[in-house]
Amino acid sequence: MAHLSTSSNRSAQLAYVRPTSGYATSSANGRDTLELPPRSLRVSAGQNRPRSAVISCSSQTDSAVVQPPVQFTPPPTPPHSRPPSVFRRTDSPVAEPTLILTPSQPKSSLAPPQPSQTPSSSPTTKQQSGLGCPSSKTSLVPSEGEDLDAFHVRSTYAQLDATGVRGDGYEEGVERTRARLRASRGSDLRAEAALGSPSKKLRDLPTEEINVLSSLDRYGFFTVTSHDRLVRLPSAPLLKRLSTVTAGPKAAPCHAVSVSSLPSPSSPLKEAERIAKWGRMMEVRSRDRGGNVESWGVKASKAHKLRRRVYKGIPDRWRTAAWEMLMNTYSRTGHEEALKLGECYQRDLEKPSGYDIQIDLDVPRTISGHILFRTRYGLGQRSLFHVLHSFSLRCEQCGYVQGMGPIAATLLCYFGPEKVYAALTHLHDAYSMHAVFSPGFPGLLETIYVQERIMELKMPRVYAAFKEHMISTTSYATKWYITLFANSVPFQTQLRLWDAFLLDGQDVFVAVAIAIVWAYRDHITSSSANFETVLSLLSSFFVPEDEDSLLSWIEHLLADKKLRVRIRSWRQDWNQLVASGKDGGALL
Repeated sequence: MAHLSTSSNRSAQLAYVRPTSGYATSSANGRDTLELPPRSLRVSAGQNRPRSAVISCSSQTDSAVVQPPVQFTPPPTPPHSRPPSVFRRTDSPVAEPTLILTPSQPKSSLAPPQPSQTPSSSPTTKQQSGLGCPSSKTSLVPSEGEDLDAFHVRSTYAQLDATGVRGDGYEEGVERTRARLRASRGSDLRAEAALGSPSKKLRDLPTEEINVLSSLDRYGFFTVTSHDRLVRLPSAPLLKRLSTVTAGPKAAPCHAVSVSSLPSPSSPLKEAERIAKWGRMMEVRSRDRGGNVESWGVKASKAHKLRRRVYKGIPDRWRTAAWEMLMNTYSRTGHEEALKLGECYQRDLEKPSGYDIQIDLDVPRTISGHILFRTRYGLGQRSLFHVLHSFSLRCEQCGYVQGMGPIAATLLCYFGPEKVYAALTHLHDAYSMHAVFSPGFPGLLETIYVQERIMELKMPRVYAAFKEHMISTTSYATKWYITLFANSVPFQTQLRLWDAFLLDGQDVFVAVAIAIVWAYRDHITSSSANFETVLSLLSSFFVPEDEDSLLSWIEHLLADKKLRVRIRSWRQDWNQLVASGKDGGALL
């Protein structure tokens, strides 16, 4: 991550994503590169194909996502604890949707597009999800002056919404939007082979696919045996609450304990009991005409138990309902606002965005280890592109930055695209992410200022060590705050941090940052520590020795009312420094 200086003009030193003018021509992630045929005027399919829940445009019923048992509690079965495919596909066929692409007359020397062959195919992934195509019949008309490459990206994703891709979830897929070569017979064959086929949806899964799906963990990630720069976040220092401390032993090691591989996530021992408790605590607030739950709330008699239960970890079966409830409560919105935001999302799908090319470049490298995002142009990647495309039009000042991708991808593991768009809007408007994503990242600098004040107050020797080694907080903490720790801790830990964040807001991640520095304070002040060892340590991927200890430490820090008052005061101080132009020397 680029280094941030402390002046108000330092924003240029951060990697703030702006739209680019073209594509790299090389293939990514070892995928085949498809030589693009001329762009299509009309793509339709004459054959029937099976209906897939994965591309259904209707909303997902609550029973499949967030409607837990009330009178009877079966053993815990989280929504992503099983592979998204079934071992035999028996869908009934329905009519193939039609996609109409209506490009305007080109104003360049490019040859006008020619009609392409009509594919007869469909996606093969059978994930029971709320994700779906924007519509069964999509008409894309480029706006006047819209970049042809950007329109080609939009039209490609729209076309594949109608046709789907083969092996969604377990095959790599074929690159379609980055190559700029003329069509060839070989590329045509690869393009046709990469599309779905109705006949393949009715077959038994081959052994190879079963083996791939059986390697998934409970959250849908493929088993990974190793990871770069994995270090253990020790639990022993977290047994002591935050207080003013002096320097640790000079002979302390400067390197943390390395971890060879990520531990496999497992169901908490008390998860079944907690599922039942959440079932007794939550209540239905509204239903649709079909009786499906639209919104949830907390019973008034149980409201005092919410905070403690959130910090103990929301059961994964309840996470979709709980997150939506927490965001609605924090943003003071409800189901009606969510419906309006869904309409905004759909409208913006038809509009061009100057960030489409950059979004397309970032999509395949966002949580690629998850089954939902594994296949190029599969359901997850298409949904991620659509969400980021529409959200880039939401705020002209923020547009799109790369940190939005991991956040949106995490939300797509629990919500359909329309609700993810609504969730991103809540984070932007109510959770102060607008300031974090704005040019210059003013909210990021404010949060870093608060972090440094806490370190200076409670860990003066650690703060002095940072100054001695000339390590700026922005050099290691920027990615923490930009992605909400999505790329710094295991997914299961990230979910628990987000549980707390959606309840208590942006101060949670300041507390997480302080917890990490607190846990490694002896390593940082060691006599053998230097610039490289400290920066390498804090840029690592942290594997908590005990998640419960980490969350309990964070909860106690945020329960310190005097410290919370000082945090608010420090935020005001930073804004005054910026207003007076004195922020240049305020950060390490």
